[in-house]
Amino acid sequence: MPDAVITDPTVPTNDPETYAALHADATAVLSSWQPTSPDAADARDRTLALLAAGPIAMSRQHRPGHVTASAWLLDATGSRVLLCLHGKFGRWVQLGGHCEPTDQTLVAAALREATEESGIAGLRIDPVPIDVDVHQVQCQGGSAHYDVRFAVLAPPGAVEQISDESEELGWFPPDQLPEPLAGGTAQLVAPARAALRRSPLRLAP
Repeated sequence: MPDAVITDPTVPTNDPETYAALHADATAVLSSWQPTSPDAADARDRTLALLAAGPIAMSRQHRPGHVTASAWLLDATGSRVLLCLHGKFGRWVQLGGHCEPTDQTLVAAALREATEESGIAGLRIDPVPIDVDVHQVQCQGGSAHYDVRFAVLAPPGAVEQISDESEELGWFPPDQLPEPLAGGTAQLVAPARAALRRSPLRLAP
């Protein structure tokens, strides 16, 4: 999941308290969340343990691991998902990445990442996570992403635009995902479908 570039020089990125509001939101969201699978429950508990380190756990500077946000971006009919071929590790993966100091909530972080990486405006997001996954990454010389995932819906007629760090973007039926696929991506199909059934988001006719 490509990293976003911080463009506001007035935001202090080296002060952990910059992430205080986001940390409080992440703790509240995950504490009240009903996991969608046993693996997600374990990852949720591990993420809450990480958050005990304080707001620094939201920053990519936290080498033991940090919370990230990603989006399972569906088209307006819910029949296709937009994935990116990641330029750094050469696998197809859902949109998302690191939280930034300007993010006040996990939902805002996931929506920002989805908008930046898809180039699509007018996205709608279900505020209830569909999954949590913990995996090792190479950022900061080796760390872990505690990734909180959300279902996002594109408007009718949406046209994607490739970002600087994506080699390719593509729409795929959820039951025909491309290869090579990043680990932890296929597990989003079932909870995303469930989210569309219960979500306030409405599919286009």
